[in-house]
Amino acid sequence: MAQYIFKVALEDQHQRLDVFLAHHLPDVPSRSFVKKLIDFGHVRVDEVLAKAGHKVFEGQEILVDIPKDFLTPQYIEPQDIPLDIFYEDENLIVINKPVGMLVHPASGCYKGTLVNALLHHSVKLSDINTEIRPGIVHRLDQETSGLMLVAKDNITHALLARQFQRHLIKKHYVALVEGDVEFDEGRVEASIGRDPFHFDKKTIREDGSAKEAVTYYRVIKRARGVSLVNLYPKTGRTHQLRVHMRYLGHPILGDGKYGKASTFPRMALHAQAIGFMHPRTKCYVEFSTQTPQEFLSRVAEDLPKIRGQAREQKTI
Repeated sequence: MAQYIFKVALEDQHQRLDVFLAHHLPDVPSRSFVKKLIDFGHVRVDEVLAKAGHKVFEGQEILVDIPKDFLTPQYIEPQDIPLDIFYEDENLIVINKPVGMLVHPASGCYKGTLVNALLHHSVKLSDINTEIRPGIVHRLDQETSGLMLVAKDNITHALLARQFQRHLIKKHYVALVEGDVEFDEGRVEASIGRDPFHFDKKTIREDGSAKEAVTYYRVIKRARGVSLVNLYPKTGRTHQLRVHMRYLGHPILGDGKYGKASTFPRMALHAQAIGFMHPRTKCYVEFSTQTPQEFLSRVAEDLPKIRGQAREQKTI
């Protein structure tokens, strides 16, 4: 592995990160090569992962690690991984992602992801998010299961992304959280920003770096020291539901980052339903999965009643 460390000079201030590295890395084949280095997490600015469009400032330290075999086929190759395809047409796919699966390749993990599986399943995927994330319109955390949208073409991708940006996508999650949630339903409105002490975590912040975040919740059942809740994020910030539930004092079971991993065999968060305007037909469509059985078993006193609330459905 080759490693490079750069200190940003005054004359390079305000350049995009990918432009800066394209000028300073030796023997760079292209700017797209640099962008892929950044997308794969091989570039850090002051010890923090950054995006290609990040504007550099004087005095910042940029660390670049280039693996010896970077961008050989092992980094992103089609793999015959079974997919739970909930719905598919010529424009998009609705995937029921299993818990534990990464959505796209990242630093140190280039196989076994949803993208690897999608490349094997379909030769037609959007490429707006570069070759590293074909078809990926939005993401779920690795330990979150449930429904995701995948775009097969760039027009569909752009139209779906616009609905996400305008908060027009209806998202419904189900989760098990610690303790008895006090109110039957409520709203959490607390801005989220980067945790100043942990680069890979988010936290509630009130300064200018934080972004607005709103979550609605409704309690389904309280039993045996936990609550089964429906969660409806109005915004889509990274780790939003996990941060907001911790903020309420009820972290999601099994969440080792914002709670305790020991409280459940997995992170108890499932993307149960998603609704949106189909970009081509212009009709509203909605898809819903069943609540994971392990969630129901934890609050099993009224299991038949809860099952009735969680029937699998597809509305087109």
